Amino acid sequence: MKKLALVLGSLLVVGSVASAKEVMPAPAPAPEKVIEYVEKPVIVYRDREVTPAWRPNGSVDVQYRWYGETENKTKKEDTDGDWAAGRNNAGRLQTETKINFTEKQSLQVRTRNYQALRGTKGDSSDDQIRLRHFYNFGNLGSSKVNATSRLEYKQNGRDGGKKAEASVFFDFADYIYSNNFFKVEKFGLRTGYEHKWAGHDNDNTIERALVNFESEYTLPLGFSAELNVYNHYDWHHDKLAYADKKHEYNGELEAYIYQHTPLYKANNVELSFDFEGGYDPYTWHQHKVVDNGSGEGERASYSVYMLPTFQVAYKPTEFVKLYAAAGAEYRNWAVEANSTAKNWRWQPTAWAGMKVSF
Repeated sequence: MKKLALVLGSLLVVGSVASAKEVMPAPAPAPEKVIEYVEKPVIVYRDREVTPAWRPNGSVDVQYRWYGETENKTKKEDTDGDWAAGRNNAGRLQTETKINFTEKQSLQVRTRNYQALRGTKGDSSDDQIRLRHFYNFGNLGSSKVNATSRLEYKQNGRDGGKKAEASVFFDFADYIYSNNFFKVEKFGLRTGYEHKWAGHDNDNTIERALVNFESEYTLPLGFSAELNVYNHYDWHHDKLAYADKKHEYNGELEAYIYQHTPLYKANNVELSFDFEGGYDPYTWHQHKVVDNGSGEGERASYSVYMLPTFQVAYKPTEFVKLYAAAGAEYRNWAVEANSTAKNWRWQPTAWAGMKVSF
């Protein structure tokens, strides 16, 4: 019996093991590794201003201006020579080119060619060319004072009066208080040296040391202003008129007021009323060298003017501007000595031009 029980028990154990092997699942293969590629979104900030890279730029302004008769009187009719001075029945073609080569260096070239529309060349003025080169040195050290040099050459006519100048302008405008009603655009001192001559000899040669004050302001209601004071010390090759001297201190004051009033504006067209006027200039001298008709001279002279105009401007594109203006100038010309200044007279004038920026 015992043997039979052992045999039955052994068979039971073997059967249980065999049943367990049948129900075990087959080993599954390892899953493949999945790699996901996620593209990062590109975000465009439409309200963020991106400063474009600096590039050379400039402009060309071509203008033709007409000068009418002085209250219907020509130079030929003005036998006393104290009324129709300056330009009468004349035209002027002016071309002004400005080029900014770098952020610090620029060049300006201005030519003026005059034509006598009636009469002779004496009714207009000498042709003129002026070249100016500027270099901006930036602020001096840690200050707010900007320094900019200027080299200038100017010549009248084919072989007329000439001038060569080298100067540096120190601008203190950032130290002057400004707000929305009063803004100082320019405020500083210019110091330099100037050489003036005519022809090919030493006659009429002048050596000049200069210390000038120059300023510009923006005012409310379309107004702006300019105030300049030029201080010179001259060494003349020849003796001064009315004075047995070759050296002299002298100066000039320029004081201008400008006003721009838009009258009509639609799309790219603007019609405006513009005004300018002031001292142009007031001069003073150490010696009595101003001709006042007495034969002895005096020390000061001045010319005061005003020029109201109606102007129209049209911009067909962002880079092209067409403009025209017409008005009349009220000024004293031939008699400017301080004690005898007179003969303020109206002279009609008009101009038209085109300015192209690049």
